[in-house]
Amino acid sequence: MMVFNRKNWKKSQFTVKEKIHTEVFESSEEVSKLIAKEIAIIIRNRASEGKSCVLGLATGSSPISIYKELIRLHQEEGLSFRNVISFNLDEYYPMQPDELQSYVRFMDEHLFNHIDMDKKNVHIPDGTLSKDKIQSFCENYEQRINDAGGIDVQLLGIGRTGHIGFNEPGSLKNSETRIIHLDHITRLDAASDFFKEENVPTKAITMGIGTILKARRVILIALGEGKSAIIKRAVEGDIIDQIPATFLQEHTNVVFVVDAAAGAELTRIATPWILSDVNWNDQTIKRAVIWLSQKLEKPILKLTDRDYSDYGMSDLIVNDGPAYNINLKIFNELQRTITGWPGGKPDVDDSHRPERALPAKKKVIIFSPHPDDDVISMGGTFIRLVDQGHEVHVAYQTSGNIAVFDDDVIRFADFVVDIENHFGNRADKDDISLYERVKKSIQEKKNGDVDSEEVKLIKGLIRKSEAKAGARYVGIEDSQMHFLDLPFYETGKVKKKPISDEDIKITIDLIRKIKPQQIYVAGDLSDPHGTHRVCLSVVYQALEQLKDEDFIKDCWVWLYRGAWQEWPIDEIDMAVPLSPDELFKKRKAIFKHQSQKDSALFPGNDEREFWVRAEERNKSTAKKYDQLGLAEYEAMEAFKRYHF
Repeated sequence: MMVFNRKNWKKSQFTVKEKIHTEVFESSEEVSKLIAKEIAIIIRNRASEGKSCVLGLATGSSPISIYKELIRLHQEEGLSFRNVISFNLDEYYPMQPDELQSYVRFMDEHLFNHIDMDKKNVHIPDGTLSKDKIQSFCENYEQRINDAGGIDVQLLGIGRTGHIGFNEPGSLKNSETRIIHLDHITRLDAASDFFKEENVPTKAITMGIGTILKARRVILIALGEGKSAIIKRAVEGDIIDQIPATFLQEHTNVVFVVDAAAGAELTRIATPWILSDVNWNDQTIKRAVIWLSQKLEKPILKLTDRDYSDYGMSDLIVNDGPAYNINLKIFNELQRTITGWPGGKPDVDDSHRPERALPAKKKVIIFSPHPDDDVISMGGTFIRLVDQGHEVHVAYQTSGNIAVFDDDVIRFADFVVDIENHFGNRADKDDISLYERVKKSIQEKKNGDVDSEEVKLIKGLIRKSEAKAGARYVGIEDSQMHFLDLPFYETGKVKKKPISDEDIKITIDLIRKIKPQQIYVAGDLSDPHGTHRVCLSVVYQALEQLKDEDFIKDCWVWLYRGAWQEWPIDEIDMAVPLSPDELFKKRKAIFKHQSQKDSALFPGNDEREFWVRAEERNKSTAKKYDQLGLAEYEAMEAFKRYHF
């Protein structure tokens, strides 16, 4: 039995462009639970037949929630793994099994240490081999898979290049387990796990595409808007070796399981009207009109009946036309998202404004996942809210201490020692100085090792001082800055702990204390190591527990996106225009974060400085509004309202 049964996947006019069975779900949690359920069914079925179940397993951020659910099924519903044999897709080379980035360690921490699987049935490529032994190991790995009876279910993620396993662009369809050179983009994407790109190994041992295609069942998981472009190409594009995932189109029993964000660019979701008649609603009409305007490079108010008919929307004209009426409706909707008063404009009719006029002076909390997301993502709006007299609080959810270069720590420690020496404040001149202790700790640290507590503290204080400088520049008092230091983050590693009750309690306590009428929270899921996703979940869970309290019923929640991506125009509920002077002031606020200036430790897949990304993103949003025929502004920050 399969949860995602291809026989039940009915091709329709809306999926005609899709060459792979693809299931799209609203939430990532639903995706993970359903995949875990299918794996559990297959394990139990094999056990009832007295047979082993052979699993091909993947690492990365996407499978973690699947493994978490499998652990729950084991601990709470008696799912046994005694009959399971596993083969992992890949491992970096060289790599010691106890290193932080080792996939041996990853699998132990996320799955094997929590289930009853026999360790002799676990197989992971060996990153400790000498080069002369790799070839024979790879051949033996293939033989072990064959001896086990072949892989029953192969779990996959997908990289930005379309790689599956570490099969980089150019890999052959019949390739088997081998050592491979990692693509520059793959290494850049892995930089956050290794603290910087130069620490990422240049090679890896990986199962081949041919090995993957031999699996009886293949399940690929993709989560987040950062995967949407490659999912569209893999599912709808031609088979090419430059996108290895497209080879899966030739597998007879494969399913892609994605959340709504990862599936957003599939034609059936992004532009279904070009495939067939759709059930038009307000949101679909808005998206279609904006898409048509952008495609034809014509302002909305200049679109004609013929334009609609030529692009599959003649039924919209018949039911809601003529074009003039549709154009005017959408134009007015977009016009009403624009406001220079993000906290609401007092003493005006607010029926067509994105925010309420009352109370005229609001209490506001800006939740900032890292100590610089507030000014990078919504610095202009932050400035507006303060200038317009609202009581603005910033809650820095994490310390951001892993994103500070070691050189900065040594520099600051040296500064402290010089100050102590100058004022004679050192209690014991014979004791080893802070500078010497820190320098020794950093010099002895191996690539990827966790910092000492002293170094972590200094890194956290560097980010804290920068956050204070940025917020002071914007104009708020120190008493309105809240450093939450959520426990899930404080591991000293890129890998974080699961959300705990303490994370949620800290957040609830702050919200209860301030009783805000507005909350701003990071709603983007594309940061390189997932902190934004976790911080968003913490706030959501806190709001869920608070939803019946009187004050929260009058609180509106606005989602912003950071340096990684922006809201599509049809999803924007509030657009705050920025003048050239305001954009320059925002830039100066970002510059207060000196440790992230010039070259951030974790730039993700974009090596531009954060202030450059932010400005270009804000200017791009304004340009899109202008091209749609609305007022021309220098830049815009965009927000989507969250209803809870």
